[in-house]
Amino acid sequence: MKRDKTVDYQIKAAWLGISKMYNAQAAKYDMTMAIGFVLLNIDLEKGTPATKIAPLLGMEPRSLTRMLKSLEEKGWISRIGGVDDKRLVNVCLTEAGKKKREIARKTVIEFNQLVSESISQEKLTVFFEVIQEINQIVEMKAQEEKLNAKENNVTSTDLHIINE
Repeated sequence: MKRDKTVDYQIKAAWLGISKMYNAQAAKYDMTMAIGFVLLNIDLEKGTPATKIAPLLGMEPRSLTRMLKSLEEKGWISRIGGVDDKRLVNVCLTEAGKKKREIARKTVIEFNQLVSESISQEKLTVFFEVIQEINQIVEMKAQEEKLNAKENNVTSTDLHIINE
């Protein structure tokens, strides 16, 4: 099978193009696409627990920790420890962070408007249905891998190495 005929190649190629476009736009504001997505996933009013952000974005906690440190150094976020449990950390946007978040939000909206103006609603509806089904297949496959690993006494560390 030729690579350009595979589902994963098409998804990866499209995401690479989107990523490059977002990063080019973000660079104008001393940001990256990843930073923009982190900022977009922090609740404007209450902040967001640090432990909730990485899973939302499919990031490794270590990568998020480094990014949060960088954002804190830039003055875009603040981290507030829990009153009862200091291990719980809530990430809140500063005023500067809110401005950067708004830039990221507008960029995402503009791209989605461009897509909506260029592709019929009918095609977009089918696209979203197909992507949801692909995500369900991926999730089902991941669950199968976990079950197989459990049956074969493979640890989660071993499974992580296998999946890389």
